Amino acid sequence: MAEQCYLGIDLGAESGRVMAGLWDGRRMRLEEVHRFANGPVYMAGTMRWDVLRLWAEVEHGLALAAKRFGKSVVSVGVDTWGVDFVLLSKTGELLGQPYHYRDARTRGMLEQAFSRVPRAEIFAATGLQFMEISTLYQLLALQRNNPELLTAADCFLMMPDFLHWCLCGSRVVEFTNATTTQFFHPTKRTWSFELLQKLGLPTQMFREVVPPGTRLGRLRDSVVERTGLGPIDVIAPATHDTGSAVAGVPTRNSGTTNWAYISSGTWSLMGVEVASAVLSRRVLELNLTNEGGVNYTYRLLKNIMGLWLVQQCKRSFDARGKQYDYDALVRLAMEAPALQSLVDPDDARFLNPPDMPAAIQSFCRETGQPVAETEGALIRCALESLALKYQTVLGWLEEVTGNRIEVIHVVGGGSRNELLNQLTANACDRRVLAGPVEATVLGNLLVQFHASGEPVSLADIRAIIRESTELREFEPEPASRSVWLEARGRFTQLRKRASLVGA
Repeated sequence: MAEQCYLGIDLGAESGRVMAGLWDGRRMRLEEVHRFANGPVYMAGTMRWDVLRLWAEVEHGLALAAKRFGKSVVSVGVDTWGVDFVLLSKTGELLGQPYHYRDARTRGMLEQAFSRVPRAEIFAATGLQFMEISTLYQLLALQRNNPELLTAADCFLMMPDFLHWCLCGSRVVEFTNATTTQFFHPTKRTWSFELLQKLGLPTQMFREVVPPGTRLGRLRDSVVERTGLGPIDVIAPATHDTGSAVAGVPTRNSGTTNWAYISSGTWSLMGVEVASAVLSRRVLELNLTNEGGVNYTYRLLKNIMGLWLVQQCKRSFDARGKQYDYDALVRLAMEAPALQSLVDPDDARFLNPPDMPAAIQSFCRETGQPVAETEGALIRCALESLALKYQTVLGWLEEVTGNRIEVIHVVGGGSRNELLNQLTANACDRRVLAGPVEATVLGNLLVQFHASGEPVSLADIRAIIRESTELREFEPEPASRSVWLEARGRFTQLRKRASLVGA
């Protein structure tokens, strides 16, 4: 058969890509068409996203795809991070420059929300963990600081939905990203309007929620003209990048909870795939979250700060004239002493500090540990701490599901980090399967493919991914078990100590 081309637009916090998936009847082969930088824009003391530049980059990538693949292009779909959003007026005007989730305006919003609606009631209406970056608290901050924007808003779109609007004019929100807002009901599959009303937030702007695989329309005539593509279908994948990444996990055990995933990047999202949201009191106590997946599955998971600590350490090293690439930093970490200093990656001080190495060193001092001084020691501290946090979350997931997890799949950019993969296997005492790096893009593309009626289930999608990629395996090192067991106990105690200091 002639190759069919599907286009996946994948936006992350640091970069964006337009990727082509070429289907030959058996495998999905990837080609990068266009890559571009992303990141916050600092304006008047705030952090924003430059969505107009991102759209220009996307359109440029589509034009390059048209030249390379021509009439073989079948469809296009967008995935991005969660929680951030765009507001449109009735006439389609962009209201304000969208905020970045790390902007400081949401500090204190959790407490304000709890003063109006109890924490347990919010959880029951949403199934989500409590993080001040969530859309709900961003809207409360907007209500306090910029109420005129909410008054004028006719349409609320998450980031990928906005780009789908740019592509074809659709004004709907896709399910997986809707579930990251903390105002989407986990059993009714609609917006939690009662919760929004209790918090005094307007509800007129919330549109229909559609599942992954929905055909949203065809490219706008203006986009066809500027890019040279035909009037191809615009199809919603799992628009939350982790939703696409989990669809792209090459497990043979779909439908069970004896495997876990870590979507490893700036954030690490660790969880299991379940048939429906888990809303127990223990899930609330552990601050786990229920986010939507393909075929209305749920991702019971924990957001962990992830490789953000390493990325921000690198940024500080660069600013001081010590410029290392990530491979060099891993080599330095491998040479540093093991398990000397540990931090809780999710401590609030690490959310957006001006100097990440200084923040790590401060944590070490406050908890009575050796202070990581060198670049290698700082990176090793971040990676070992991340592996130990994975072990903690692994225990929580086994507790709330009642099942032992036998294998951990690590997907995304962080799956390249062989040191972290081995540390994860050692800390968790579980087999780790790493790859594919491009799980998010593959999940995006194969959901588009699914919309054409080809694979009929997640198991079939994952079989195609196994056929299309290679995995690397990491086994726990038996000689290190006692060392890591001691480190687990120390990690638990220092997290408690740090929380007392923070209080």
